[in-house]
Amino acid sequence: MKKLVKVVAAIIENEQNEILCALRSPEMSIPNMWEFPGGKVEANEDIYSALEREIKEELDCKIKTSTEVFNENVHEYETFIINLISIKCTVVEGTPTPSEHSKLIWLKRENIDSLKWAPADIPAVEQLIHEK
Repeated sequence: MKKLVKVVAAIIENEQNEILCALRSPEMSIPNMWEFPGGKVEANEDIYSALEREIKEELDCKIKTSTEVFNENVHEYETFIINLISIKCTVVEGTPTPSEHSKLIWLKRENIDSLKWAPADIPAVEQLIHEK
């Protein structure tokens, strides 16, 4: 049986209505693909505090999360299954700085499908593009 991993992802939008996209480093699993930054939800942690903690660790900035889930889907990779929960956020303190990712870029939502996204992130990408 493959392990099911519960992961939260931040859809961070700036004042210019651009979305923060993070490139996974060559050392990470699913290398060199784009994703929304975030990470695993620990035991006894709710999804919102998990996301705030992960963004603080990964991007060294503080975010405010929306109170609702933007997108949730389950994707099966070769070695594990991911339950990816995407939540819209805004940066309230600091500037996102990559520590684990190769690169961060801000893109308009109509351009985000030009990137090669990790498969689990694609449903949220498509929902963002079609959102009015």
